[in-house]
Parts: sequence; structure tokens; C-alpha cells
Amino acid sequence: MTHQEVIKMIERMNIPYAYDHFAECESPEPPFLVFLYPSSDNFAADGKVYFKGNKLNIELYTDLKNIELEANVEAALDRQSVFYEKSEVWIEAENLYEVLYRMEV
Repeated sequence: MTHQEVIKMIERMNIPYAYDHFAECESPEPPFLVFLYPSSDNFAADGKVYFKGNKLNIELYTDLKNIELEANVEAALDRQSVFYEKSEVWIEAENLYEVLYRMEV
């Protein structure tokens, strides 16, 4: 999946988003998404990169647990046939839930 395809997939989620972070003091009210490519997972053959793969994290931030919104995000991922892992944490200092979707594109 190309970066442009990732952008289109995220745009279909209809949630404000940014790559890596929002500029200071410009973060929207929750819910919002942040996405980034924290590392690569390339496949080697004959001593060189044969196939390039990127890890993709999509972080959903909400002030209240929102099952319906999570289902919307997961439906967008499912439409792209993306296999993902999901985890969740409460960020007490920010009073936000972070639902993290990890995948490879």
C-alpha cells in the first residue's frame, strides 16, 4: 500500500488526522487520528532489499470509549484487507484513550 493509498483510507474514516503529530496548540478536539511509519520490515533476497514493507501505526484518540468509532476505523481497514493488531491504553495525563492499530503495508 502506498502512502497515498494510506491517506485515502484514513480520509474515508472521516476523523481529523495528522502524520505523527499535530502542531502545538493545533490539536483538534477528540476524536482524532495520528498515523506514522515507525519502522520498516523489508524482505531480503540475494543480499539486497527484494520487497519493501513498512510498519504503520494508526492511533485513535478519544476522550470517551467509543466502540462505534472503533468499528468505523476497523471497517475501513477491513475494506482494504489489511491485517492489524489492536491495543488500548488510557493516558491519564491527557485524559484520553489511545486505541492503537498496528499493521504492515
